[in-house]
Amino acid sequence: MNKRELVDAVAGRVGDRKTASEAVNAVIEAIQQAVASGDKVSITGFGAFEMAHKPARTARNPSTGAPIKVEESWTPKFRPGSDFKELVNVGGKKAAKKK
Repeated sequence: MNKRELVDAVAGRVGDRKTASEAVNAVIEAIQQAVASGDKVSITGFGAFEMAHKPARTARNPSTGAPIKVEESWTPKFRPGSDFKELVNVGGKKAAKKK
């Protein structure tokens, strides 16, 4: 599902595609701004969005074996909630049975 399909799914519930598009965009922007400022966004039953620190490290070039310095960085991280994990687990079992 891409963003357009998500907006269409929300529009099916709220009745108006423009309102659904604004709502989806507002939620995404709010989550991005909160995480970028260092806040944690928790949605009960769905999951938590937060910022994760990746410290500087030394890696190896797989072709030459030469060491490469990788600078520290910050990245967004998502941890699914227990309800979401259970839903995906049940869906995965159903998909596996279809094969």
